[in-house]
Amino acid sequence: MNNAEGRIKSEEGSRIHQGCRQLCTALYSSVIILYSSFLLLACGEPKQAKKVEPYNGPIEEINDVRLLYSEAAMLKVKLTTAKQYRYVNDNRTYPKPVNIVFYGPKGEEVTTLQSDSGRYDKAKDLYTVMGHVVVVNKQKQEKLLTPELNWNPITKKVYTDKRVEIISQLSGEKLYGLGLDANQDFSQYSIRKPTGVFNVEGGPGL
Repeated sequence: MNNAEGRIKSEEGSRIHQGCRQLCTALYSSVIILYSSFLLLACGEPKQAKKVEPYNGPIEEINDVRLLYSEAAMLKVKLTTAKQYRYVNDNRTYPKPVNIVFYGPKGEEVTTLQSDSGRYDKAKDLYTVMGHVVVVNKQKQEKLLTPELNWNPITKKVYTDKRVEIISQLSGEKLYGLGLDANQDFSQYSIRKPTGVFNVEGGPGL
């Protein structure tokens, strides 16, 4: 009888010990699963996307630029500059000095233009030169000085709303004003707001 009771108690103890082991194993597995789930959730949190700024820089660089405008196989305008940058909207900038020559009906040089830099607006089909802009009409022997000048190859007009100074070698006269409209060869012009006239004896050279 005592032996039977001992075996029963031993079996009960073994079952209790086994149950504890199973419970501990289950708890340990649950902890591992919870920890793994936490790691997955932490890693899976969406990161805030960085705002990407659109690229607005040049897409093409050209050296030693030479642009020619002709009519009826006759050269009318030649633009040269050391560097050109072209952008995605087909606008262009000219960071180096810009030189433009306007030709007459017989192919002769009528007017020259020099500037420190320039740009081209594709949508407006408009060239703008900036800096120390100097325009010289060789036939009339007149020189225009202005900080900015616009040229439209379609209308063949040049204009500016900046200050202007016109110097005549023939009369020695200097005209000052604000704003100007002219033919591209500078054969005719009109100062929008004249501000003064100054006569110089002997006339300045061009």
